[in-house]
Amino acid sequence: MTANTKILTRLLAVVFTMGALAWAAVPFYSWFCKVTGYGGTTNVAVSAPDTVLDEVVRVRFDANVDSDLGWTFRPMQKDMTLRLGESGMAFYEAVNNTNEAITGTASYNVAPDLAGYYFNKIECFCFTEQTLQPGERVEMPVNFFVDPDILKDSDASWIRDITLSYTFHLTDKPQPKQASLDAEPARTVN
Repeated sequence: MTANTKILTRLLAVVFTMGALAWAAVPFYSWFCKVTGYGGTTNVAVSAPDTVLDEVVRVRFDANVDSDLGWTFRPMQKDMTLRLGESGMAFYEAVNNTNEAITGTASYNVAPDLAGYYFNKIECFCFTEQTLQPGERVEMPVNFFVDPDILKDSDASWIRDITLSYTFHLTDKPQPKQASLDAEPARTVN
């Protein structure tokens, strides 16, 4: 192997490695956030725990809307006080202020970030896309609890105020495929 071939091989290996790492970065970061609660990412649970403690936490609710969406979106309550481990249900209201059906998806986080690992959603409108017809108003529930294990975490045990924040973004719905009438007629081979 010549010196130029060795250099080219090493450069291609570096480019390939960088491409593979870039491709894996998004799923790895999502996994990391879900496992650690980093960035206020919450957990998903099937049900609330059997243990409910007398310690309370206040959950505040926040709502934001992408300017391109054309919706009004707000929490229907300012805050809620729950015992650790107790299931709570809050509602958000969304109104489509346009003359067309619009689909949106909610992104979410909690603050402080450390609380994300202990904030569990049982049911949430944020798990699926939401389509609102022109002028339609809906109330969307979120069922959640704060895990009592938060008290065992020396870094998070002091947290007694958590903010749950949602932002709705416009979702591009795929356009329906045109009927086969628009297709080019098949050719016959003789």
